[in-house]
Amino acid sequence: MGIGHDTHAYRRHLPHLQRDLATYAVAFSTRYRKILPPHARDEVLACCIHSHQVTYWLDVAVVMPDHVHLLITPYAGCTLPAALKAIKGNSSRRANRVMTRRGTLWEEESFDRILRKDEDLTRKAEYILDNPLRAGLVRQREDYPWLWCSWRNGPDDSSSSGA
Repeated sequence: MGIGHDTHAYRRHLPHLQRDLATYAVAFSTRYRKILPPHARDEVLACCIHSHQVTYWLDVAVVMPDHVHLLITPYAGCTLPAALKAIKGNSSRRANRVMTRRGTLWEEESFDRILRKDEDLTRKAEYILDNPLRAGLVRQREDYPWLWCSWRNGPDDSSSSGA
């Protein structure tokens, strides 16, 4: 697919492409792959869900012990960097508070990839939601408390179990 006028790049250490109203598969990690305790993962998931249907559409969110996966579509007027800055900034403050610590929680860089039009969004979402299974953290996806998906949880539902 060619790059249209609505596509531009932003750069930190890695180049990142942006396209208006594109859906992104995003992953970001804790600094030094620090393991988040359960109560911190609760805070991180709540921050991921917080602006669903406000500044972005969130299809899925999974908070693993040391990283996060999102399938996210920023709305017009919101960029992916802005959405991630809000999620990472708020979750860092809240998780640090419950862990009684200070300092940088997240790596500065994140991995993001624009989903192609021909990619199956449901298949990508299922793959992301199966991360706890592949990691051996649970026997059934439904047993993992730090996942959320838009088709099972509504915008006002901040409960974590979503699949």
